[in-house]
Amino acid sequence: MSLNEILQSALSGLGASQAGMRTVSNNIANVGTPGYARERVALSAQVTSGRVTGVVVGEPSRVADRYLEETVYSRAGDAGRANVTSDYLDRLQSLLGTTGAESALPARIDAIGAAATAMTGSSATAQTAAAFVGQVDDALNSLRQLSGDIAQMRSDADGEVSAGVDRINVLLRTVGDLNDTIASLSGLGRSTAGAADQRAAALQELSGLIGITAREQSNGRVSVDTATGVPLIDQRIRQIGYPSSGAGTSQSIYPAIAVHFVNADGSVGAATGETLDTPAVGGKLGGLLDLRDSQLPAFADKLGALFGGLQRTLNAASNASTAMPPPSTSTGRTTAMAGADRLGFTGATTISVVGSDGKLARSVTIDFAAAGAPTTIDGLVSAIDAGLGAGTATFANGKLTLASGSAAQGIAIGGNATRAGTGLSQFFGLNDLIRSDDGSLAPAGFVGTDPHRFTGGTVELALRDASGRLMGKGVLTPAAGGTFADLVAGLNAGNLGAYGSFALGSDGRVAFAPSAGNTGASLSVLSDTTARANTGRSFTDLAGLTGDSAGLTDAALRRDIRTDPTRLPLAQVQAGAVGATVLGGADRRGATGYVEALSTTTDLGRAGAATISRFAATVLGDAGSAAARAATRTDEARARRDDAITRRDSFSGVNIDEELGQMVILQNSYSAAARVMSTANQMFETLVGMMG
Repeated sequence: MSLNEILQSALSGLGASQAGMRTVSNNIANVGTPGYARERVALSAQVTSGRVTGVVVGEPSRVADRYLEETVYSRAGDAGRANVTSDYLDRLQSLLGTTGAESALPARIDAIGAAATAMTGSSATAQTAAAFVGQVDDALNSLRQLSGDIAQMRSDADGEVSAGVDRINVLLRTVGDLNDTIASLSGLGRSTAGAADQRAAALQELSGLIGITAREQSNGRVSVDTATGVPLIDQRIRQIGYPSSGAGTSQSIYPAIAVHFVNADGSVGAATGETLDTPAVGGKLGGLLDLRDSQLPAFADKLGALFGGLQRTLNAASNASTAMPPPSTSTGRTTAMAGADRLGFTGATTISVVGSDGKLARSVTIDFAAAGAPTTIDGLVSAIDAGLGAGTATFANGKLTLASGSAAQGIAIGGNATRAGTGLSQFFGLNDLIRSDDGSLAPAGFVGTDPHRFTGGTVELALRDASGRLMGKGVLTPAAGGTFADLVAGLNAGNLGAYGSFALGSDGRVAFAPSAGNTGASLSVLSDTTARANTGRSFTDLAGLTGDSAGLTDAALRRDIRTDPTRLPLAQVQAGAVGATVLGGADRRGATGYVEALSTTTDLGRAGAATISRFAATVLGDAGSAAARAATRTDEARARRDDAITRRDSFSGVNIDEELGQMVILQNSYSAAARVMSTANQMFETLVGMMG
């Protein structure tokens, strides 16, 4: 080997040692940098004419395992979803209160029962009635507040969806740009380690926001798909668009997140036709969609069922009694009824005009099973007027009003007449304790042959699966002159009929039964511009498709009772002849009615049947259990994610002891190469001296 070859070999050794030292120094400088993968210099023998003539120094490369990195991405998505779910459910539980707390929902309901019991005792006074009224008012306020809080939580989740979409788009562009950089550097034979580290950090953040699958290509690029298989990055970058209204209010249905191509100039191009509208997309985004579209609406339905059961229970007891002295005018709520509608009551009812002293002035008993009994609401009005005097009963725009005609006399109602399981007084809301203008507080009881009396307007419904994903939409346009059976047939013949069937129940409400394979699907109302007759009541309201949540929005105690608790209906009218005392000032039998009603199992619709107190405890317990499960899942998901990060970093991270050991080796290598050069230099000088 010539001296020149020896010098060249030693020089390449010096260069290799210096390159290694630079790499080791860079590793040590980034020992605390999250996600940094240590680098190694690639060294190979330089061979010339079959002889090793030195060392070839390559570009530094990352020491990383792509399988470990993909595991981090997968578990980061699980942790992101679990974390946001736990945060929201914990917030929901805090709104409900803890078990046993006086401010908790079950305690509010129990307080109503306790106050009702106090009114039945011998020491019952106006103060006990005021306490009962106050407890009912507090419970209604709590239910309304909770309903508003849930709506706000849905709005907050939607806001986070919008913010998450914006951040996802930034990260997708970042990964796409780094893909271009890495491919370019790789083609030039230069190190891609720095850009690859940045891309790995962006992918890890992205995976926490949305579940992804990342695959490295032969050219150094990474392709990214969602957990549901929708491409986000391949040869082209995608962006996702969410047309958030920014209204800050919860909605029945939200727009889908659409995927768009990115044009060559960086602008957002045409839609790919794919959408991200299901929690299966994973990550924080999937958790937010699940909360917004499934979990929070399901809880709102439970809250609506609780309100519906409470108001029906208390209103049933209230309508079975009357205040003493009785009110001179009883004005019902706005129903969906028209004057020509079928009555459909069974049993009998007695309407009495009673003086302020409790003595009967006149009365009329209507037996709906007797021959000649009225069959329509207009006929009922005529029968009342015939028995009590013209002008006693009026019915207009869905509202029945009874008036005694004298300030010294009042109206009292008794009997057992019912329609769809609801007494006549409660059906028309003549003596309700709880009122609401937004919802029908009693079932309408229509049958298939009843005319629907809708003239114009449309109903738009949406069907979602158990995860909250939009399955389909349906539109119903009632044809003039049809029946309720025609409306149900129209729903079944529409788009939603492919997913299940609609049926008219015995209480006049329309129920949807999902077909096999669509278990857990639920309806929501997008819009309804229908109005029956002149009542303003929509189809979805009287059909029960909006649930009981609609009436909760403005539910309140009847104004005269709230301002004067002595007007609480507690007395019950007795049978008697004209002039006899049929109402007593000390009568508290109505209080027993409230106690019995609150302790009786109540039909809560899709929520089943239970007492109001038990169902309130169930609602709180379910929320607490869900929050506890979410917290456990969050701890587990975080532990799995952290374990994956630890395993990745233990393989590719910087070990300071290892790097210092490598530095010693490189220093020795540098010294050895330097000694070779020094020896070769001495040999050269000796050779020159011999020639001189």
